[in-house]
Order: sequence, then structure tokens, then C-alpha cells
Amino acid sequence: MKQQINSKLQKLIKDYKICFGTDEGKRILEDLSKRCHEFVTTHAKENSHETAFLEGQRSVLIFIKNMINKE
Repeated sequence: MKQQINSKLQKLIKDYKICFGTDEGKRILEDLSKRCHEFVTTHAKENSHETAFLEGQRSVLIFIKNMINKE
């Protein structure tokens, strides 16, 4: 069971690398980096809901980048 999960995860990592390894995928990641606040604060003064929303966007981008950078 554990081996099957590991195999599925390795396949998924490979799929992420294929998808975002293309020129098109790299352009999309660059765009998402800007849109999803990768390198800027997501804290919205006096609005915790907006902060949570922005941080959710950022966390998805970071997840994608982590997947494509795995060995």
C-alpha cells in the first residue's frame, strides 16, 4: 500500500515537472508568481478574510513550485 502511494506521488511529481517544464508552463509560473504574491506580504490591514484569501493563493503557488523542485 505504502509503495503504491509512493509510486503515485512520484508519477504526480513527474507530471508537474512535465507540465511546468515547458516554455508555456514557465511563463504561467512567472505570471502566477506575480498574481499570487510569491515575494510580497499577503497581510491585508484590518481584513483577516482578505489576508486568508491572499495567503491561500500564495500557498498553492508554493506547493506547485515545491512539486517541480523535488528530486
